[in-house]
Amino acid sequence: MEASVILPILKKKLAFLSGGKDRRSGLILTIPLCLEQTSMDELSVTLDYLLSIPSEKCKARGFTVIVDGRKSQWNVVKTVVLMLQNVVPAEVSLVCVVKPDEFWDKKVTHFCFWKEKDRLGFELVSANKLTRYIEPCQLTEDFGGTLTYDHMDWLNKRLVFEKFTKESTSLLDELALINNGSDKGTQQERERSIDMNFLPSVDPETVLQTGHELLSELQQRRFNGSDGGVSWSPMDDELLAQPQVMKLLDSLREQYTRYQEVCRQRSKRTQLEEIQQKVMQVVNWLEGPGSEQLRTQWGIGDSIRASQALQQKHEEIESQHSEWFAVYVELNQQIAALLNAGDEEDLVELKALQQQLSDVCYRQASQLEFRQNLLQAALEFHSVAQDLSQQLDGLLGMLCVDVAPADGASIQQTLKLLEEKLKSVDLGLQGLREKGQSLLDQISNQASWAYGKDVTIENKENVDHIQGVMEDMQLRKQRCEDMVDVRRLKMLQMVQLFKCEEDAAQAVEWLSELLDALLKTHIRLGDDAQETKVLLEKHRKFVDVAQSTYDYGRQLLQATVVLCQSLRCTSRSSGDTLPRLNRVWKQFTVTSEERVHRLEAAVAFHSTAEKILQECPEQPEAFNEMDQFDEIEAVGKSLLDRLTVPVVYPDGSEQYFGSPSDMASAAEHIREKMKLVSLKKQQLRQPEATTPES
Repeated sequence: MEASVILPILKKKLAFLSGGKDRRSGLILTIPLCLEQTSMDELSVTLDYLLSIPSEKCKARGFTVIVDGRKSQWNVVKTVVLMLQNVVPAEVSLVCVVKPDEFWDKKVTHFCFWKEKDRLGFELVSANKLTRYIEPCQLTEDFGGTLTYDHMDWLNKRLVFEKFTKESTSLLDELALINNGSDKGTQQERERSIDMNFLPSVDPETVLQTGHELLSELQQRRFNGSDGGVSWSPMDDELLAQPQVMKLLDSLREQYTRYQEVCRQRSKRTQLEEIQQKVMQVVNWLEGPGSEQLRTQWGIGDSIRASQALQQKHEEIESQHSEWFAVYVELNQQIAALLNAGDEEDLVELKALQQQLSDVCYRQASQLEFRQNLLQAALEFHSVAQDLSQQLDGLLGMLCVDVAPADGASIQQTLKLLEEKLKSVDLGLQGLREKGQSLLDQISNQASWAYGKDVTIENKENVDHIQGVMEDMQLRKQRCEDMVDVRRLKMLQMVQLFKCEEDAAQAVEWLSELLDALLKTHIRLGDDAQETKVLLEKHRKFVDVAQSTYDYGRQLLQATVVLCQSLRCTSRSSGDTLPRLNRVWKQFTVTSEERVHRLEAAVAFHSTAEKILQECPEQPEAFNEMDQFDEIEAVGKSLLDRLTVPVVYPDGSEQYFGSPSDMASAAEHIREKMKLVSLKKQQLRQPEATTPES
């Protein structure tokens, strides 16, 4: 019977062996009865188990049974005593029934038991009287003794002992079967025997550790109680058979040592076979499906999206290879460990396996890396090609839009932007050539290893595609350059057109300023003939400047017409600047002619007046020319009248020279000289009148 089977019953503590002994060295069996009804069947099972623990020698000394009836009824105590006589009559040498401590309970118990005492064969004693039969140090605290007993601790240790005994016995049988099977028969039979019984049902290390801990406690014969005190252990050599534990441990160590050696040899053979099998699996996959995957992947794609799809497919292939490369790393480490601690006969085979595995893996890894670099270069090439294509599209779009700038500055800015785009296209095409040449070099190197097949046809398609892309971009760039040249010429003509229009407008402004200056500042007629002639000469030069300004404006407007015809556009100056220029020039011409007429009249007036005024009175011919005075007066009056008349333009508008005060000042000089001439005339007349009278 095992404690684990009846564990719930044993936990009830219906009976126990405290480890105490009577004066005859017999074991003390305690039955603590309680107020609750005690199951006799469970008590019988408990007694059977407890009495099976001691050795036969210990049983021969007899048991002292203490029935604690202080908390139970007489009929229960009587039943227990009768059961002891029936179950264990030979082993029980003394039965002590402990009566209650209370006075009346003690009297009632004594009255009920004294008639049965001799017939049943027990001693009815109080708890403090048990020392007549048992030493206090062998009694538990419940009966006034000093012996500490922890029932759960005892039960746990008992479970450990029984578990160890059971597991160690079973383990010894299994190990003996394994070890004996490996020592006899052929190699095949030994391997089959080991394969069938290779793993024991329990862990030998755990069983050995449990046995050592148990033996250590038995050898110390002491344990910690539940209250922390120290007492004699009830699990001594009479109860648990310490030599049995030692014998089991010795047998286990011997069989386990043999078992470890068998396992080591078997593990070595198995590990070597597994390595060989895994190496062949890796080699066969890399040279078979792995290489086939790379053989089917030779293209580089014709766009970024196609290259990215090929890269994604290659990453999937790399992912599958990575799993096998991880196996390779693990196998390489295992082979290295076996080479460091292997036998001589295994070294050659292990080195050959390692070399074969390394060669295949490195070759496949190189192919994967080459393919990855090739796809990356193709992706960069297509990326540069796409960027260049977008730049060319943008440049072409800019060239296809008709230019309608507002002024020359915007044309210059547009022309600068056009040049920058063309320069960017040049740089992009140069980068495309570099990427394409690098990609072509990598493709040419692919012939050095070709996954075991001829890749000339596939490479030719890739080479043709790369060269086709570069040639197409070159042609597109050339077409754009031609269009840029045409657009540049057109824009430069437009800049010249705007410049001509601006300069023509400026010529109109200059001519207007000359007209304004002529009207406001060219007012004086001179104080004498000499000064008037100087003013007339200056006026002619002034007119020459205006004439050159007008001619310059006309030339600019003619150039504008020619440029507009070349550009096939309408000049804004044709309906605005030219009429303005002609109108201002007409006004200037009329004003200039009026100025010339006035200056010429002034020259004639001053010349005649000065001649008359400078002639001597003694000259007789002067008296005969009185009609000159009349002519001078007529010229002077005509000039004064002309000064008051405005300049009338062809459009009917009028404009005066200077301000009224300026005109009055010029007229004042004419009047003063006319007074001098009139005075001279009077002086000449007086002598003429005196002569007839005389």
